[in-house]
Amino acid sequence: MTIHSQIPNKNIILIGMMGAGKTTIGKALANHLKRDFYDLDQEIIKRCGVSIPTIFDIEGEDGFRKRESATLEEMMSLENIILATGGGAILRPENRALLKQGFIIYLHANAKQLYHRIAFDKNRPLMATDNPLKKIKELMETRHGLYESLANMKINTGYGTVNHTVNHIHTLLKQQPL
Repeated sequence: MTIHSQIPNKNIILIGMMGAGKTTIGKALANHLKRDFYDLDQEIIKRCGVSIPTIFDIEGEDGFRKRESATLEEMMSLENIILATGGGAILRPENRALLKQGFIIYLHANAKQLYHRIAFDKNRPLMATDNPLKKIKELMETRHGLYESLANMKINTGYGTVNHTVNHIHTLLKQQPL
């Protein structure tokens, strides 16, 4: 039996705030576990042919969320993948139902750590504000309960290297019932 066959045979879904490390850790975890990696936001961009800020400009957040739901449904039909979701993917009840089909890992960091990682990223429409730190805190306040309620595992990404975090997740995954 290889070490990878001991990991729950489900899609591994990474949720959490923007800047928590879902894409960075997701890619490294997929490489470590020899699974395919997908980033939900990048899949939306591929399907639309335009950036997320452009989708927000043209269709608003509601239009983006509809596209996000449709793309998530497609991604969840795949098997044994690592999927990094956007921070707001948990907002719609239909998305939460889809996400529950996988093994959900909530990646989190504190507001200041998130701010330092993303405050000046022009590809984050929700950060287009005069006070990005305040916006991060507001989003955390409204989303934290949903992240917590969905998570099979919670990992603090505010400290340590990506490699350390991936090894920690791998160790914890091996302890999960098959």
